[in-house]
Amino acid sequence: MLHRPLLAFMAVLVVLVLTACGSDGAPQGSPTEAAARPPEPFPVTVESAGAPVTIAGRPERIVSLSPTATESLFAIRAGDQVVAVEAIAGYRPDLVVVAFDPSGLVKGLRKLDIPVLVQPAATNLDEAYAEIEALGLATGHEPAAKAVVKRMRSRIAELVASVPAGKSISVYHELGPDYFSVTSKTFIGSIYKLFGAENIADAAGGKAPDYPQLSAEHILSADPDVIVLSDTKCCGQSPETVAARPGWSKVAAVRNGNVVPVDDDIASRWGPRTVTFVEIVAKALAEAGSP
Repeated sequence: MLHRPLLAFMAVLVVLVLTACGSDGAPQGSPTEAAARPPEPFPVTVESAGAPVTIAGRPERIVSLSPTATESLFAIRAGDQVVAVEAIAGYRPDLVVVAFDPSGLVKGLRKLDIPVLVQPAATNLDEAYAEIEALGLATGHEPAAKAVVKRMRSRIAELVASVPAGKSISVYHELGPDYFSVTSKTFIGSIYKLFGAENIADAAGGKAPDYPQLSAEHILSADPDVIVLSDTKCCGQSPETVAARPGWSKVAAVRNGNVVPVDDDIASRWGPRTVTFVEIVAKALAEAGSP
């Protein structure tokens, strides 16, 4: 199910003014903190989807075409190094971060001697942590990136431990009202796997894609204990719209009030706000498992 992330990416490509959003992101640190920060060693070489990229000096004009990377850059206090985006080369960037390579963009930028860091969609938390730390290395904020990852690891471990083991809880994660979902092979699916939840999309079959389109019959037959809606912003879905679908009022999640709306962006990205998604999942699973 890649059409919504692709549209989001293209929207960012058209215009992404990040410097105006600095005050809404993660704390950037005080001038005193910045002055006290020891200089990071450059040049550095960073893994970039299997093709290492060497960055000669601390980037000061970063272009991020990846929403997840953008959130991570602000979280690791590199937000003041990010510039606005329309025509990429026109902003004389010294680092471009992308989630994938549309129409040979990476090759074209590298021909202009612009370093490009490719950070594809993570499929699990370890990959997400590695990408955050790579951004820290690439931008001269390695200690801050490691601190972000440490906080994420600690909080997520705490949340997983907070949900009692024992009862098997089934989950249906909805990407859209056309019943596209996620298997445990995806980043979203890996979060449910942390808790030992049963993902009903995994039963779609071994040859099914990682983002399978399920049938209403399959979902109703699986009778999930929890339904998580990540199509609230894009498609206006809610516990009420789900309950109004033919036959869905009998599903356990609907009967027991365990239909959980979640911000589409929080559910679809693999950066620091993953913790917020895990908090939502932990709460939903704990409530579904309570007597």
